Amino acid sequence: MEKIKRNERLGAMTRILTDTPNRIHTLSEFCELFGSAKSTISEDIDLISASFERFDLGRVETVAGAAGGVRYRAIPSPARVARVLGELADRLSQPGRMLPGGFLYTSDVTAESVTAQAMGEILAAQYYDRQPHFVLTMETKGIPIALMTARMLDVPLVIARRDSRAYEGSAVKINYIAGGGIGNEHIETMALARRAVSPGQRALIIDDFMKGGGTLQGMVDMMREFQAEVVGVGVMIATAEPRTKRVEGARSLLVLEGFDAATGRAIVHPSQNCL
Repeated sequence: MEKIKRNERLGAMTRILTDTPNRIHTLSEFCELFGSAKSTISEDIDLISASFERFDLGRVETVAGAAGGVRYRAIPSPARVARVLGELADRLSQPGRMLPGGFLYTSDVTAESVTAQAMGEILAAQYYDRQPHFVLTMETKGIPIALMTARMLDVPLVIARRDSRAYEGSAVKINYIAGGGIGNEHIETMALARRAVSPGQRALIIDDFMKGGGTLQGMVDMMREFQAEVVGVGVMIATAEPRTKRVEGARSLLVLEGFDAATGRAIVHPSQNCL
């Protein structure tokens, strides 16, 4: 086998690790791929880890044990989180984003893959220790953020729908209370394929927007029907009002305080529970 140079190994290992976040790769796997000794691979990993730490590119961690190895986690530093959320808040505070009913236009932002990935990295970092088996979201606007969060955690994405689809087989349906507060409440339906979740699994719920928290609580109730444990709830934006939400313990990246009708601007700022 042709001898592989260190710079070639470093480039290939970096690509492999960052393409598969949170997935454990054994040292033997890299030894076989590059025809190198474990001591050499360990030195390479140390170099990559130091470089990532210096440039705030996430963490390369060594996992001990028989099934151990090395993995990459895209955990941003507090300074990077503050910068990303500050820039995002500034963008969403631009004029023209006010929508009827106290909503904020965000579809252009969530549709950007780079922005969605940055939010997914921040949300995933909040829940690595909970070890979810999958990420659950509700169609449709929350899908990009939830997908990127699932990618960072290396778990599947499960999508609840407003009605069942024939191509997904039999489904569980529940009714839940939606709406932003008293006097604006209504009943909606949520459906999830029976094959999507197994009893005993751990679910992380991710969505784009929380006003009253009814949809998120509906997903919590849906997981109860599947006998699955909800280990966390995260959203891109939560409104400041109503203060009391129907779902407990949700973490948001941003807070929408309200709108300035005179300027047409939304009042958006980073949430303290993700900084």
